Amino acid sequence: MDNGGVDGAAAAAGRWRFGPNASLASVSSSSIRAVLDKVIANIRDDGPRPVLPLGHGDPSAFPCFRTTAVAEDAIVAAVRSANFNCYAPNVGVPPARRAIAEYLSRDLPYKLSADDIFLTAGCSQAIEIALSVLARPGANILLPRPGFPYYEARAGFNGLEIRHFDLLPEKGWEIDLEAVEALADDNTVAMVVINPGNPCGNVFTYQHLAEVANTAKRLGIMVIADEVYDHLVFGSNPFVPMGVFGPTVPVLTLGSISKRWVVPGWRLGWIVTSDPNGVFKETKIVDSITIMLNITTDPATFIQGAVPQILENTKDDFFEQTINLLRETADICYDKIKEIDCITCPHKPEGSMFVMAKLNLSHLEGIHDDIDFCSKLAKEESVIILPGVTVGMKNWLRVTFAMDPSSLEEGLGRLKSFCHRHTKNST
Repeated sequence: MDNGGVDGAAAAAGRWRFGPNASLASVSSSSIRAVLDKVIANIRDDGPRPVLPLGHGDPSAFPCFRTTAVAEDAIVAAVRSANFNCYAPNVGVPPARRAIAEYLSRDLPYKLSADDIFLTAGCSQAIEIALSVLARPGANILLPRPGFPYYEARAGFNGLEIRHFDLLPEKGWEIDLEAVEALADDNTVAMVVINPGNPCGNVFTYQHLAEVANTAKRLGIMVIADEVYDHLVFGSNPFVPMGVFGPTVPVLTLGSISKRWVVPGWRLGWIVTSDPNGVFKETKIVDSITIMLNITTDPATFIQGAVPQILENTKDDFFEQTINLLRETADICYDKIKEIDCITCPHKPEGSMFVMAKLNLSHLEGIHDDIDFCSKLAKEESVIILPGVTVGMKNWLRVTFAMDPSSLEEGLGRLKSFCHRHTKNST
């Protein structure tokens, strides 16, 4: 083909008129996946030991965390029925919306309806839609630190100003509500509450959530409640959904089947308008959610078709088995970290799949920061841990304990050996 003429001249001169969206590079570089990829790149190809992943919240690879046969059978039945080969309604298939409304209403003082439920491709898409709906010129959103960095990425991409409030490790990672009130102004649209906590493994009390609701009401903002780890609790505090306080403040609840059923790859999530006073309808938030769902993708129809059976037929013994296993591995993680002089864990995890631990770099030789620590740990021990700076806490670590106990013990043993080897004046 002739490459001459105007097109060829433009190419030769380097004058193509297209290029990448520069903002993508900045929001992607700090994502958990991007940071873990950089850490994993340090692993030696000829390493003699298997890689142990203590860095991400996906235990589905471990047989002890396999989902219930009820869920697997429901998927098979939905596919074989041939009733779910079609496009789904943009808000989700009606039986799935009804089933999720009934499932979530068990924990609320009021009843949700199918119209309160909007299905999404996992909780990640629920976050995308929620923040897209709120993005308007000059608006800001209050995010927790430490937190889940996908919120920062999506808020930044949508042009929302980000303001951080701290979670207080000395108070069991409670929200600094005085800071929330100081940060908010007339352009603040929402605050995000992640409960059970990622990355801290905390579970908020009823009393603290009531204070959150009253604070948000005074400020005139909604609460976005990320409850993707709902009911994965094993400490003294029970799980209390933020929607309980829907009569006080409008709550947009985000969730999925990914964590409780240990099926993150199935990508079935939801947005719930936990708002018995109808504020979201009055302010057109419901309309905006529907519009966003009209211009984005849906979760697979056959997954939606399986939801009623999954929610209605899963037995309590499956959930109890998962909770007991997480309690066991959380205990192992907390106890083993206490044996390592250069790492401090301020609060024993009570929920989700993670714990935050603080590095004491003054005890270590040749370690510059948390990224350097995790990179060298991967290279020397084939253990993957997420640097805390990824979730907003420089020189901390986010450690995942959702794995089989023997692998977790081995991984933490390698972590201890690494720390001993790099301790100042070690012999």
